Amino acid sequence: MLSKEQIAQRIAKEVKNGQYINLGIGIPTLVANYIPDDLEIVLQSENGLLGIGPFPKEENIDPDLINAGKQTITMVKGSALFSSAESFAMIRGGHVHLTILGAMEVSENGDIANWKIPGKMVKGMGGAMDLVASAENIIVAMQHVSRDGSSKLLPECTLPITGIRCVKKIVTDLAVLEIDPSGGFILKERAPGVSVEEIRDKTAGKLIIEGEIPEMTF
Repeated sequence: MLSKEQIAQRIAKEVKNGQYINLGIGIPTLVANYIPDDLEIVLQSENGLLGIGPFPKEENIDPDLINAGKQTITMVKGSALFSSAESFAMIRGGHVHLTILGAMEVSENGDIANWKIPGKMVKGMGGAMDLVASAENIIVAMQHVSRDGSSKLLPECTLPITGIRCVKKIVTDLAVLEIDPSGGFILKERAPGVSVEEIRDKTAGKLIIEGEIPEMTF
């Protein structure tokens, strides 16, 4: 199975030149460390920053410079700081090409649940609902199963839904999957050493397998 860093590294291969990209809290923030040097992209944080760089080394940490998850970050040349209101105007205006989010559950129709578990304290929705409603492309970074071994890829989400029919691709510690427009998870790649049978066993939703499934490359 892939580590969190390897999930982020694989997702970085989905980034295209010229994109404006929002990185959600958790695994998605690690993607900033794996952006290829030959790509010119702009990472956006909804708390008011365009131009996020890799995570800082200890000697370069600025405690006043954080992302939406309150992690210390760096800024690249040409970065801009602005209010949260302006940040969400960018998001709601459709100016973010790609959003990479974590999730608790994803349904076979592309619904995502990533903000609340009933009965547990949460800080709030954050910007997730705006992001999934507005970005051109949504990629989810997540573990394939929960701590008790239950699948997180389901026929229908059981937790409060953040967005409906918005997810396009999912990268888990076991596989890369795409959402079929008619419903179902299309298996595109498997993690090194992981069998198709294991992925099938750990996917509760409809799994579509077409031909030989290659191992991921990084």
